[in-house]
Amino acid sequence: MTTKSAPRQVIKPAGTEILYDNFHFAPATRVGNMVWVSGQVGIDANMVPGDGMEAQARLAFQALKTALEAAGASMGDIVELITFHIDLRGEMEDFAKVKDEYLPDRYPSWSAVGVTQLAMPELRVEVRAVAVIGSGSA
Repeated sequence: MTTKSAPRQVIKPAGTEILYDNFHFAPATRVGNMVWVSGQVGIDANMVPGDGMEAQARLAFQALKTALEAAGASMGDIVELITFHIDLRGEMEDFAKVKDEYLPDRYPSWSAVGVTQLAMPELRVEVRAVAVIGSGSA
């Protein structure tokens, strides 16, 4: 007996098509009620990094929220959060302040990893997530 799985959907929120076309990755992927969001970084619509950790974290979480909403999910549906930090210990307080604004309750599983480089030298943090649509409403 074979079971048919749900089709895979590429999620490309407005303004992110360039990432898919030029860098060959989906900003998010949905299969059934699961959503995987690629790493989001602290850049604005003009690809300019925010000034400092708080600004970059806010931009990254806003991009994460936009990708989730384009897939039919919400921030409350996040079940796993993975963050990559250039200065994990030195900037965690500033990062956590912003994280808690976007995820004030029903905390997901979270792994924070210190790294030596991100895609651009000015970047401080990258945020990726896995969500289960509808899980945040119960």
